[in-house]
Amino acid sequence: MGEEPEPEKAVRFSLLGPVRAWRAEEELQLGPRQQRMLLAALLAAAGRPVSVKELVDLLWEGDPPASAVNSIHRYVGAVRRLLEPGLPARSSGRWLVREAGRYLLRVDVGRLDLLSFRDLVGQARAAAAGGDLSTAVDRYLEALGLWQGRCAEDLGAVVAIHPVFTTLDREYLAVVSEAATAALGCGRAGAVLPFIRQAADRCPLDEALQASLGLVLAADGKQAEAIMRFRDVRTRLVDELGVEPGSELRAAQERVLRGSPVSRAAVSAISSGPVPRAPHGAPWIVPAQLPPDLPCFTGREQALEQAWDAMHRAGEGSRILAIDGIPGVGKTALAVHFAHRAAKEFPDGQLYMDLGGFSSATQPMAPEDVLYGFLGALGVDRNEIPASPEARSALFRSALSGRRVLVVLDNVSDVNQVRPLLPGVTECMVVVTSRSRLLGLAAAHGARLLSLDLPSMAAATECFLRRVGSTHLDADAATVEEIVTWCGRLPLALAVVAARAVSRPEQSLSRLAAELAAAQGSLDGFDDFDGTNDLRSAFSWSCRRISAEAKRVFCLLPLHGTADITAAVLASLAGISWEAAATAAGELVGARLLDARERDRYGTHSLILAYAAELDGWSETGRRVALQRPQGYDRHSARYAA
Repeated sequence: MGEEPEPEKAVRFSLLGPVRAWRAEEELQLGPRQQRMLLAALLAAAGRPVSVKELVDLLWEGDPPASAVNSIHRYVGAVRRLLEPGLPARSSGRWLVREAGRYLLRVDVGRLDLLSFRDLVGQARAAAAGGDLSTAVDRYLEALGLWQGRCAEDLGAVVAIHPVFTTLDREYLAVVSEAATAALGCGRAGAVLPFIRQAADRCPLDEALQASLGLVLAADGKQAEAIMRFRDVRTRLVDELGVEPGSELRAAQERVLRGSPVSRAAVSAISSGPVPRAPHGAPWIVPAQLPPDLPCFTGREQALEQAWDAMHRAGEGSRILAIDGIPGVGKTALAVHFAHRAAKEFPDGQLYMDLGGFSSATQPMAPEDVLYGFLGALGVDRNEIPASPEARSALFRSALSGRRVLVVLDNVSDVNQVRPLLPGVTECMVVVTSRSRLLGLAAAHGARLLSLDLPSMAAATECFLRRVGSTHLDADAATVEEIVTWCGRLPLALAVVAARAVSRPEQSLSRLAAELAAAQGSLDGFDDFDGTNDLRSAFSWSCRRISAEAKRVFCLLPLHGTADITAAVLASLAGISWEAAATAAGELVGARLLDARERDRYGTHSLILAYAAELDGWSETGRRVALQRPQGYDRHSARYAA
C-alpha cells in the first residue's frame, strides 16, 4: 500500500447514516449525488473490489446513458483528488486503486465506521462465546451507537431498495437481535430497548424482531406494552398479509403471558457464540414451496422428456435444468408442472423462489436474500444465519448435504444470480427459468439447456379450449383457430384472451375474434384486467435490459415489415455499420426480443414486433429517413450503411 500518510491528513469516512468524510477535523465536500453514491458503494464494499458494471447499475438504476462508463471514470478521478489533493492528473494514487477492471477503496477500522462496527461486533461475539454476556452487551451497544440512521440515508430512495445498502441494513438488524438476546441473558434488557424498539418500528412485519422487542419490553418491566405490541403485530399481519403470526412470535407472547420472558434456550444460544449449529443437529423441516400447478397444462411432451432426462443424471455430476425462452412462452408453467410431477423423487422437500430477474421488481433478488429465505425454510434459526453471502451459501450446501431436495429458481437474471444457490450434492436437482440462455451455467456446472419454443397449433388450440372450459362449448373450430392465430400461439396471450372469454360467457367467441381482428395486430387486444400480467409489461422488462442503441434498433424492426431480418437490413434501417447492427442484434437476442434463426438472420414474434411498433424510439423524421434507405443488400454493403 505504500507509505502511510501523516495522521493529521488521513481521511475518515462515515457510511452508517449520511455519507460524510473528514480530513483531521475538517469535513470534506463530497460533490454531486452520483459522485457520493459511487463513494458510498466503494465504502459499503469495505475493501472488496467493485466492478464498473455494479457502479453503473447503481448510479443510473438500470437505465444508463451511453456516457455512463466515462462518467464513472470522471467520478473516480474526483474522489481520488478528494482523498489526495495534490495527486497529479491521471494518477491512481494509493487509496482508490483499480484491480483487474474493478475499483477498490483501501480503508481500515480506524477510517470507516462500518469496519469499526464489525470489529466491535466481533468483540461482542467473542465475549458472548466466553460466557461474559455483560461485556458482550457493552460492545454491542458501542457498535450500534455508530449508526446515525439508515445506511447512506442522504442519497435518496435508492438506498431503501438497492442490495448494496439494504444488505448492510439487514446486518444492523441482525446485530440488534443478537444484542437483545445477550441483554436478556444478563439482566440488562433496558440497555438495548431503544435499539430494538427502533429496529422493530422500522420493520413492523418482521416477526423475529417483534418477538425480541416483546421479550425485552417484558424483561424491562413493561409487560402490558409487550402484550399490546403482540396484538398490534397480529392485526397488521392479518390485515396486510392475510396470515396469522408464526411459531416464533406466538412462543414469545406465551412467555410474556406466563411472566417468564427469558428462557434457558435463549441464554444458551447466545452463549454458544456466533457459529451456527450444524443443520443436521436440529429436526429437519420438509419445505413444500412449489406454487400451484396449472390445472390446464397441456402439451410440452418433448420438453418434459428432456427435463426427466436431466433429473435421471444422478451420479453424472450436477443435475441442473435451465429453461429459457421469449417472454410469455410458458417457462414458469413448465418448470412448476415438472416440479410437481417430480416431487416424489425428492422426499426431503421442494424449494421455490421468483428471483425477479425480469419483472416489476426494482432490482433482481440478491442471492444472499434468497439464501436467507431458503435456510429459514430448512429450519435454520434466523439468528444463526450468517451475514456474509459466502457463509450463507456454504451453510446452504451443508444443510442439503445428504438430502434429496428439488430447488426451483424462477425468473433468473443471469448466471451470477444462480451460482451461490447451487447445492453441492448430486442428490438434489435445480430447475432454473430465465429469458436469457445461461451458457455459463452449462459450461461451468454442466447444466442441461432447454430452449422453449412456441407450442404447436394443435397444442395451443387445446391450451385455449381447456382454459375456456365449459363457458363456450359451442365454439366453432375456425373461430378458435382464428383466435389462436391472432395470439401467435404465445401461451401468455392465450391465457389473457381465454380469461376474457371466461369473464364474458354471454358473448360468443366470434365476438372475441372480431375484437382481436379490429386491433389489427396491436397489443390493445391483450390488456390484462388489472395490468399485472399483460403482454406490454412482459415485453417491457426485456426492453429495459438493453442499451439505448439496441432499443433504437428494436424500435425500427416494424419498418422492415416482416419478422425475418438480417444484420445488413438493420444497419440500413438504423444508419449504422454492419458490425454495430450485429452487436445490437446480439443484445436483442440475449434479451429474447430477437431469435437467431441461422447465420446472420434473425426473427421475432409477431406480438413482440407489435410492441416495438408502439415504442417511441425514433422521431418521425428519423423514421422517414430510415424508410428511404435501400434494403436487402448483403454484408459486403456495410460500407454504405456506415
